[in-house]
Amino acid sequence: MRRLLVIVLILMALVGVGVWWATKDAPAPAPVAPTAQGPEVTTIGKSVEGRSIEAYTFGQSGKHLLFVGGIHGGYEWNSVLLAYELIDYLKANPAVAEGVTVTIIPSANPDGVFKVVGKEGRFSAADASTDADTLAAGRFNANEVDINRNFACKWQPTSTWRSKQVSPGTQAFSEPEARAIRDFVSKSSPNAVVFWHSQANAVYASECEAGVLPQTRAVMETYASAAGYPAILSFDAYPITGDAEGWLASIGIPAITVELADHTSVEWEKNLAGTKALFALYSK
Repeated sequence: MRRLLVIVLILMALVGVGVWWATKDAPAPAPVAPTAQGPEVTTIGKSVEGRSIEAYTFGQSGKHLLFVGGIHGGYEWNSVLLAYELIDYLKANPAVAEGVTVTIIPSANPDGVFKVVGKEGRFSAADASTDADTLAAGRFNANEVDINRNFACKWQPTSTWRSKQVSPGTQAFSEPEARAIRDFVSKSSPNAVVFWHSQANAVYASECEAGVLPQTRAVMETYASAAGYPAILSFDAYPITGDAEGWLASIGIPAITVELADHTSVEWEKNLAGTKALFALYSK
């Protein structure tokens, strides 16, 4: 038995020497290209019904840009799809955002999205309801509050959406969805914020008591020009109180509202051009 073991060991050594001799002059294998680093995904809060509000962050250096979809939930479900499109694009093309840190909150009102889509997590356009009443109900959170009337800029105990009275909550930041955005902004201090909405087909600047910040105008014009949307300094169709963009203006952070043209299309090429233009603006 011992003799057999010695023979096996000798044969293995001879094979090893043969392999070394055959390959000693062969070129070294090419290094494997590193795979793109995925985003850091964090849960920044929970909705009234306990659904996660997630933030996807790409990069850790440079100016910080924040993009938010779905603050009006299922009523503007295409803004959620647009946000996920950008997440997928940056996963596949990380070099596009070099020089900046990008955070995307795809669904700021997940309970409102669930009212219209009826499923958790990712969805497609085919999943969304087309019923007008269902879409309108999806604008609000599970407390029937309009999240974009729940922030601390000109907050009032009653508010409006078009000609309708809507609930702004019991006080500014009474809703967990608004607090999640507030706390994330307070922690991360973004240099500029973009909110995706639908369906006014324009880019609007934000303002509160002190008016439009100079940098807000630059952000609005940069995005609108690249995307091909009209740029509008002030929304005056009807009074708005307690909006997130206005609150950001009140604490000195430029913010814009990008309104898609309808409630179904993500207008991908236009908004990709707008986001790339902002990346270029803030990476200088």
